[in-house]
Amino acid sequence: MDLNLIPYYGNPTPEEMPYIYRSQAKSGTCSFYAYATLYVIKKGKRLTLAIRGIRNRDTNVAIITYLLASISSLKIDIKTLYLDRGFFSIAVIRWLKALKIPFIMPAIKTGKTGGIKQFLQGRKSYKTTYTMQKNKENLVTFDLWIVCKYQKGKRKKHGVEYFVYVVYQPEISLDYIHTDYRRRFGIESSYRIKNICRIKTTNKKPVIRLLFIGISFLLVNIWVNLLWRKVSSPNRGGRLIYREIFTFKQMLSFLRQAIDRLYQVVDTIYLPSG
Repeated sequence: MDLNLIPYYGNPTPEEMPYIYRSQAKSGTCSFYAYATLYVIKKGKRLTLAIRGIRNRDTNVAIITYLLASISSLKIDIKTLYLDRGFFSIAVIRWLKALKIPFIMPAIKTGKTGGIKQFLQGRKSYKTTYTMQKNKENLVTFDLWIVCKYQKGKRKKHGVEYFVYVVYQPEISLDYIHTDYRRRFGIESSYRIKNICRIKTTNKKPVIRLLFIGISFLLVNIWVNLLWRKVSSPNRGGRLIYREIFTFKQMLSFLRQAIDRLYQVVDTIYLPSG
């Protein structure tokens, strides 16, 4: 589950205003159209199952509830829910624990010495518990896994790098959690692929923008299914996918050619004689 932010520039109309999402500056703006997506990963196949345009008054709990409800008819057994760190909050953790949904989510390392940062110590990975609270009534206790990785000159840095995860009923070990969570980055690569065919528009209607975003994710899903069904071969532990011979741009080119043939696109004009 993730958030996809598309930069917004200019002054929003009254119709747009409820859908303008504020976040950290990116691409020269703090205003965005935001879309929450629910993504499934199974046997190496990554598909977007649900998408929602976010209104600025939507809470993270409301977003999660909507996305989960939208796939309830699919009867999917969620083994583990992977969430972006943007969902890290007392309300979300309490809600998911109440629903008894196993999940993994990075913790935000806030504070100078207290909070999550107090656990960034040592040279070995370990597990602990932590109680996050705003007041006596607003608190939650959860399992916290701290993973230590040696940078070994990566990005010209050395020493220990810490990764902190909130976990609930995990089916994996401490040694594997960092690698397991990194599978989620396939979501972000799908965002980059989606941007190849995303319809750029100056239309001010949020519903039209959501439609265009939905079409782009649908095209990516079609490509993934074609790769899995037609451009692959059985391999030990799964299938061998030949992405290099059928890229997303190649599929878009095929679609464009098919549309040209179907609608008989005019590519030549003639001036009247005389």
